[in-house]
Amino acid sequence: MGPPNPWFSWDWLSRNLDDLAEAGRQHVTITLAAVALALVIAFPLALVARRFRRTEGPILAAAGILYTIPSLALIGALWPVFGLSPATVVVALAIYALLVLVRNVVVGLDGVPPEVTDAARGMGFSARRLLWRVELPLALPAVLAGVRVATVSTIGLLTVGAYVGYGGFGNLILEGFSRSTGRAEVVTASLACVALALVADGLLLLLQRRLTPWARRRAGADA
Repeated sequence: MGPPNPWFSWDWLSRNLDDLAEAGRQHVTITLAAVALALVIAFPLALVARRFRRTEGPILAAAGILYTIPSLALIGALWPVFGLSPATVVVALAIYALLVLVRNVVVGLDGVPPEVTDAARGMGFSARRLLWRVELPLALPAVLAGVRVATVSTIGLLTVGAYVGYGGFGNLILEGFSRSTGRAEVVTASLACVALALVADGLLLLLQRRLTPWARRRAGADA
């Protein structure tokens, strides 16, 4: 038999399953927290942008500027505020997800047919009831599409959190790069990160189809 593959080792994998599991748990936990925080911030911003159209451009521009900040620089700026804690990474990742989420919520709400909202108003729906019972459900396909994109990108960006000790699979990648014999560690953790992103995207796609069956029927009718 030849020498073991230096880029992938089943022996390393079997000896470090606990480390991979812990890294995966951290990766999932921080991703969920970051996307949830981004949604909590993005939703009211999108409502303001839609209600007061003059604010839409500045809000999206500000989110776009935040998105262009290098990840290491943003984590470095948040470090003095939150210290060496998961909050540093969660807040940074939430900031990056804002642009996609705000834009998709606005697009989704704008895509609600005017005749539907007019009919709801004619039935006596208040503005709040119209939003939660009519507009938001119809905007759900676009909103969930934004959540999918934000989640997958967050899973990839999270690895940079390894520089403050909370990078999920990024911790293993950084550790592997720091050692001359860590190539199998780097490759395995990278593949695990890609697999997690694919699984998350697939699960969110299934959730989107389950929650918005009318969108599939409408797409089939249009075809």
